[in-house]
Amino acid sequence: MDKVRIIEVKQNVLANNDAEAAKLREELKKKGVFLLNLMSSPGSGKTTTLKRTVQMLSSRYKIGVMEADIDSDVDARAISETGAKTVQLHTGGMCHLDASMTKQGLDELSTDGLDIAILENVGNLVCPAEFDTGAVKNAMILSVPEGHDKPLKYPLMFSVCDVVLINKIDTLPYFDFDMEKCREYIAMRNPSAVIIPVCARTGEGFEQWINWLSGQTDTWKNTKE
Repeated sequence: MDKVRIIEVKQNVLANNDAEAAKLREELKKKGVFLLNLMSSPGSGKTTTLKRTVQMLSSRYKIGVMEADIDSDVDARAISETGAKTVQLHTGGMCHLDASMTKQGLDELSTDGLDIAILENVGNLVCPAEFDTGAVKNAMILSVPEGHDKPLKYPLMFSVCDVVLINKIDTLPYFDFDMEKCREYIAMRNPSAVIIPVCARTGEGFEQWINWLSGQTDTWKNTKE
């Protein structure tokens, strides 16, 4: 019997995607555009966080937003109320975006004149973490109602993120959420991750978040090729 040829498809797909992502970052570097990939589970407050973020940064930076969903344009409509340049990306049932899909979104958005482009990735804690989108930095939101044990259950998501926003801290009195354990679990997965407790509804903690994002953006733009 002839030997069956086995092809590691996932490995090949990820390798090709990594090459596309690196190429996209080079293009963004030349333009001085900072791309942030924002990830979380559904209902964590991504869109509310993003709206407040855009509002606080809009006087300093020109911002564009890509809203990725399986269907609907609810989030894009919400973000457009901030005045930010916005496009809705439909993934056709896919639970993540890769570098090629992100590039298509950026082309539609048009990065000319932009300082910051933000990708609000599809809501889940598994698939988006596997694919490099070409972003300069990865951010994720963990909301208090989800529980402090999520870094143990979804290790890759927390491993790939540069900053973790712990959102809905105004609900801490109502949930069995241990902030110190959460910090400990995140550090187990990613010791270098910046952890910022916030409340997107009230704005608590947002000054630290805005300072972090502004600093990363300025550093990226000042080292433009």
